[in-house]
Amino acid sequence: MKFTVNERFDSMTLEDMLKELHVPKKELHLLRMSKDIEINDEKMPLNSVIAAGDKVVLPDDYSPSNYKPSYRTCDILFEDRYLAVLFKPRGVKTHPNEMHETNTLMNHAIYTLDTPYLEPVHRLDQETKGVLLVAKHPLVKKILDHMLAEREIKRTYIARVDTKKLIDKQTINLPIAKDPRERNKYHVTDKGKPAVTHILNSKVTQDYCELEIDLETGRTHQIRVHLEHIGLPVMGDTLYGRATLRDLQLFSYKIEFNHPITQKNINVELDKDTL
Repeated sequence: MKFTVNERFDSMTLEDMLKELHVPKKELHLLRMSKDIEINDEKMPLNSVIAAGDKVVLPDDYSPSNYKPSYRTCDILFEDRYLAVLFKPRGVKTHPNEMHETNTLMNHAIYTLDTPYLEPVHRLDQETKGVLLVAKHPLVKKILDHMLAEREIKRTYIARVDTKKLIDKQTINLPIAKDPRERNKYHVTDKGKPAVTHILNSKVTQDYCELEIDLETGRTHQIRVHLEHIGLPVMGDTLYGRATLRDLQLFSYKIEFNHPITQKNINVELDKDTL
């Protein structure tokens, strides 16, 4: 992996920089043993002091992703050599559940992006469309995983519900688990895993109330389960709502984070009028 040292890491050792980015201990150990680290075209050890603007090359010893290319393209909303933000259409899975599957976003992405390694940092339900973050290098993936766990990656959703009343800002803090009574369904239960959903604001139109939502956790079907539990199922939800025609009005609308390598603010937002 190649990168230019950002001024934030000036006068640190390369090891301390990677520690600050929360690269796991296993990967740090392998890099300590490596003789293939380059700083400004010279072989250097991991504990070398770095300066802003230094050109660093870390050895790439990793297995490529095993998604089969679909030979179909996907929409790229942002991309650099380290990561990408993709648009996931409704009805498309984030990734395959079986090796033979080839009609998922990751199959389209591995065909579209020129990289041997590509993995999703989070996932979206099959019927949810919107922005999705993927990593193009395993070290970047591990850094982004930590950022996601620490809520340093802000994901904002839009959900449309069948009411003409404004909904108060609120936090839904209710655990979620698989529903033993119905396959592929989840429900609120004291025996579930912690799940926290923040309703940030709401806007009423002539057809629905549109909620802006932030997730603190990322449980399967979390927004759909929580909104159904408080009596506001997402419109077009045949699993948790009363819809008979599947047209889920739930969108991954915006993602914002500080790029771990370039340190630039990345903010990718969809046009609400196109949702």
